[in-house]
Amino acid sequence: MTRLVVKVGGAVATESASRILGLCEEGHEVVVVHGAGPQITDEMERRGIAVEFVNGRRRTSRAGLDVVRESMEAVNAELCAALGERAVPVFGDKAGFLAVPVPPLGWVGDPLPCRPQQIVAALDAGLIPVVAPIAVGPLNVNADDAAAALALGLGAKGLVFLTDVPGLYVADVLVDAIDAARATRMLDEGAFDGGIVPKLRAAALAAGSGITAHIGSTAVVA
Repeated sequence: MTRLVVKVGGAVATESASRILGLCEEGHEVVVVHGAGPQITDEMERRGIAVEFVNGRRRTSRAGLDVVRESMEAVNAELCAALGERAVPVFGDKAGFLAVPVPPLGWVGDPLPCRPQQIVAALDAGLIPVVAPIAVGPLNVNADDAAAALALGLGAKGLVFLTDVPGLYVADVLVDAIDAARATRMLDEGAFDGGIVPKLRAAALAAGSGITAHIGSTAVVA
């Protein structure tokens, strides 16, 4: 049985349920990590809280962190409902998901590879952990980074990003594959911007450690 970590964006969370269940039916152990980006941004704007990103990561004030949690709770509940009775909600800060604080970004953390017991127990019981990426602190953690950290900590064989884009574009061309070294070099050179940056960096990190990674139809390989 192959263990996979599947990251779903907030924009496609509930629509991804059939894909996730399909992977389970194929015999994979699946850990789901979800974002809530659009929901967080909409609610922050509604409350008059500044929305700011630095290299694809959200600068998070204490008031912003409250919005992050509320939005994560809503998306987690919707995704668990879409997945059915096998889904188990997991909130990282309560499960022992660890991160290093990043003070310039506020209440934000860089996740550490770890193996939360609640997630392992759910997998052992044949269930689907659905993880909201809030770390002990509490700290807001980018869901892409969280997925890579959990893939490393849990010994996953694959990391799959389900997103609202078909894959990675290089010079306006959708590529089938990119190697981790080239991806990292291009990221360092500023070749990409926006939400693809943390996805590609996380995928390259995983691929460099021997984990097969996919962003849409694009494979990120060692």
